[in-house]
Amino acid sequence: MQWNTSRFLVDLTNPQVMGIVNVTPDSFSDGGQHATTTAALRHCEELLQDGADILDIGGESTRPGARPLPLEEELARVLPVLREAVRLGVPVSVDTYKPKVMQAALDLGVDIINDIWALRWTEPNAAPTPMDGMQVVARHPGCGVCLMHMHREPLTMQVAPMAGDVVPQVLSFLQQIAQQLQGQGVQKSRIVIDPGIGFGKTVAQNFALLARQSELLSGGYPLLAGWSRKSSLAVVTGSSQEGVVASLAAHERMVPSVAAALLAVERGASIVRVHDVRETVQALQVLGAIRSPASS
Repeated sequence: MQWNTSRFLVDLTNPQVMGIVNVTPDSFSDGGQHATTTAALRHCEELLQDGADILDIGGESTRPGARPLPLEEELARVLPVLREAVRLGVPVSVDTYKPKVMQAALDLGVDIINDIWALRWTEPNAAPTPMDGMQVVARHPGCGVCLMHMHREPLTMQVAPMAGDVVPQVLSFLQQIAQQLQGQGVQKSRIVIDPGIGFGKTVAQNFALLARQSELLSGGYPLLAGWSRKSSLAVVTGSSQEGVVASLAAHERMVPSVAAALLAVERGASIVRVHDVRETVQALQVLGAIRSPASS
């Protein structure tokens, strides 16, 4: 299986590690650490040295309770980083839901649009005609896209999480959006899906998505898993109670994050989006040795 992107044909035969670069002062895990262009680019280079296959660069925090960031501020944060990152020789993804940010990033040569809104968000009061992310992606000749499931929106998603069996709901939503995108002329080989761990789901629902991940693969789309440093991991490791701020700091959740990434890959995920690249790569190397043992 391969993922077609703007400049690269990404081979998904082996799991791909997407390194997270938050150009933000307020992300839940590493806000402020890479908030300048220089610091963000330095982090990009460090992630590549650690073994990242893809860089995912975002300028707006979408943690639970986060408020929307003005368009101009997001552009000012991400465009200088993206302009340099596309020269690093690997696929570059922009983590955004705003159509104008998507278009500006693609104009710089960015390879992938990674959208928590699954291309549904339309800028209010856009003139002369409102434009959504689906139009931006459909007009591009070859960019890759990751469609994520999110219940409600970041400000309210954990106030009233989903109800019922989430697996068929998530699958139905992602298949519907992916089919709409193909109806606009986008090849299936450009599309990856993401169940949206932590985006409007309870702890139990998040782990149901992992336990039954094979059901999400039934549509034939590669799956990206984003478990890195999520609060659900702190809950099951006993460091917090659901609905209470975790006592285990986000940057201390490396071990359960790597375990979740490994389990996701074992259950068919093609890409894992992570903060702790080196440790995840090492764990996947162990898995690879089991899957393809060296001949004696």
